[in-house]
Amino acid sequence: MGWDIIFAAVILAAWIYLTGARGGFWMASVRDGERLPLPGPWPVVVAVVPARDEAPCVGESIGSLLDQDYPGAISVILVDDQSRDGTAAVASHAAELRSASDRLTIVSGKPVPPGWMGKTWAQQQGLEIAQGRPVPPSYVLLTDADIVHARDTLAWLVAQAQSTGSVLTSLIAKLSCKSFAEQALVPAFIYFFQMLYPFRWVNDPARTTAAAAGGCMLVDCNALAQAGGIAAIADAVIDDCALAKKLKERGTIWLGLTERVRSIRTYPQFSDIRQMVTRSAYAQLRYSPVLLAGMIAALGLVYVAPVLFAVLGSGIAQALGIASWILMAISFGPTLMFYGMPGWWPPTLPAIAFIYMGFTIDSAWQHMRGGGATWKGRVV
Repeated sequence: MGWDIIFAAVILAAWIYLTGARGGFWMASVRDGERLPLPGPWPVVVAVVPARDEAPCVGESIGSLLDQDYPGAISVILVDDQSRDGTAAVASHAAELRSASDRLTIVSGKPVPPGWMGKTWAQQQGLEIAQGRPVPPSYVLLTDADIVHARDTLAWLVAQAQSTGSVLTSLIAKLSCKSFAEQALVPAFIYFFQMLYPFRWVNDPARTTAAAAGGCMLVDCNALAQAGGIAAIADAVIDDCALAKKLKERGTIWLGLTERVRSIRTYPQFSDIRQMVTRSAYAQLRYSPVLLAGMIAALGLVYVAPVLFAVLGSGIAQALGIASWILMAISFGPTLMFYGMPGWWPPTLPAIAFIYMGFTIDSAWQHMRGGGATWKGRVV
């Protein structure tokens, strides 16, 4: 048996494992369901929204929070993180249109101190205000200024959290998928996230796998305090997953896909998505050149090599390569369907993976040069 057959067989074995034994991540089946009834009183919730230069999005986002069909008390704290585009004024206008100015507090963010990221520092300031109120919240909804929530989102989150006893309940906002760049790369972004953090494993108390989506996280305030608060993840670039890890040490967490929550931030060009990915890709690898090399080798082996065997190979090796490519395409299908993509996209996953490989290398290169990726005028 030649080395090519052995190599191709190893790759196929990898895809059999990924599709058959990694928590069924590829089925994209862990989702929110119907709104659940909640016996007893509805707890007090405060939404904390960090915002930096979000004038195009913040009005619709804040409006969706103030429009929540929630039977309990809900208020919103917007932390204006030194915006330069009138973010606070747009948010205030959205509240005025709904006669809800009394439920929106706008905080002028202070400069970011050493040891903190801009977003976590903004969240910290908002939480301090929420916790200092005469009736502090039982839950805090950590969300972003480019996220729009359906009217029943908060009620579903609270009911889900209380029925499952979760200290963190998170929904992955459905990203914009209209431009060609978004169609080519956004579904794969969600697919890779599910592969890295299989949702069934995240939601299983017996497993240590932990992840969350920063655009929509309902957090139990007592558990957050016991975990050290936002200060415990002050310097985390990937703050949502860092918080999920801390909170899973305190109790059950839950993560799933949704149609209820969507991002209105658009990515018209490939460069826009590259900026989003490079901001945190190398941080995901813990800034390790060894892990970077391993990631490049793994992506090349799992995604690129099957195509090479299928196109350039012969005999058994070619057949194995084709089988791997077929499994790969099948696994990509459900996520593409979730985003309403046509049926001819699944076989393109190897090319998409190659692009993401390039983004990750770019992220590492920027970090190694001493700069790091920029976001809203800050280096991260």
